[in-house]
Amino acid sequence: MVKVAILGFGVVGSGVAEVIRRNEEVITARAGVGMEVKYILDLRDFPDSPYADKMVKDFSVIEQDPEVDVVVETIGGAKAALEFTRRALKAGKSVVSSNKELVAQHGYELLCLARENKVSYRFEASVGGGIPVLHPLSQCLAANRLTEVRGILNGTTNYILTHMIGTGLSFEEALKEAQERGYAEHDPSADIEGIDACRKTCILAAIAFGRHVYPSQVSTEGITKVTLADVSYADAAGMRVKLLGRAIRQDDGKVMAYVAPHLVRHSDPLADVDDVFNAIIVRGNAIGDVMFYGRGAGKLPTASAVVADVIDAFQHQRTRRFLSWDEGSEAYVVGPEGLCSQWFLRLRGTVRDLEGLGPVTILGRPGAPADEIGVITEAMTHDELSKRLNGTAPLSAMRVLDESADLA
Repeated sequence: MVKVAILGFGVVGSGVAEVIRRNEEVITARAGVGMEVKYILDLRDFPDSPYADKMVKDFSVIEQDPEVDVVVETIGGAKAALEFTRRALKAGKSVVSSNKELVAQHGYELLCLARENKVSYRFEASVGGGIPVLHPLSQCLAANRLTEVRGILNGTTNYILTHMIGTGLSFEEALKEAQERGYAEHDPSADIEGIDACRKTCILAAIAFGRHVYPSQVSTEGITKVTLADVSYADAAGMRVKLLGRAIRQDDGKVMAYVAPHLVRHSDPLADVDDVFNAIIVRGNAIGDVMFYGRGAGKLPTASAVVADVIDAFQHQRTRRFLSWDEGSEAYVVGPEGLCSQWFLRLRGTVRDLEGLGPVTILGRPGAPADEIGVITEAMTHDELSKRLNGTAPLSAMRVLDESADLA
């Protein structure tokens, strides 16, 4: 019998308990052994819960119990979760987490600690919720030299952009609707400022390219400045606005990583990823492009990924299959300044004011003010764009995702 302790009884933690109970037969058949929730750690009381008799408030109870095989960390954040994860690993217990902040910031340290103590640290649910992507990335694509990972990594922002595009809602209106439907938190800053997508980009890059990437190293821009005017111009150009996280391996071995809104052509598979769905495209030199698609969050989808990790950790108790990457460095990660892209610009002015930009495609949109103009430029770096703008500050500036463009 696998004895599990769950840290945090919020959405994901309660979902893990529910999946273990609901799918007991399937789990037993696939794991070859039954699974039982022995403890649930939470500072709150749940007197009406069917798990009330399993509630504890002192982590040392879990830490010192030799029967606990796997600790499931669903607390979130990088304070108490970090302390409890370190202590669990040192106590010889495998840890499974859905905590993208913890993994993005401390993944290298915790993976080393797991290896030292001959246990597992797994976190499939930290990226893409229930979408299986980290295991395929580290195992199934191991024969490839991976060159890029990019994708729609946050369901909240994708929902907002989808409804701005489809129903003509403003950013503020679409955010309010997302909050009312439970897709956005009361404080949505981690989503709409791109922080959540940044953390997931770090984890994907570390697994794909083999060295730790810290969130502070990743240029990050959210969607708070995207307007209905931008969405309308994109539609006129046969494109859609999407918030993308990208990590690209350069020829010099460094990794270019950033998060920003992009214009994506309708012919690109990412353009049709709508609402709360996520999609991640991995490019390898042998397989080409592989896309992982599904719901990027949610109680049961995320919990299913957590429980699958618990099964995997238990099955490999004797023959450890360690996930690992090397330590990062300040010089290892670079920003997107050297990336050559076409640009969408929304500016105040007239066609005559665009002469310094070089060849452009002029866009139109219904109801545009007489002194507003939207264009798509030729491919250039950010520095070249700044030179051509010659001090003019555009109302909006977004890269166009272009597979034909390359690093300058």
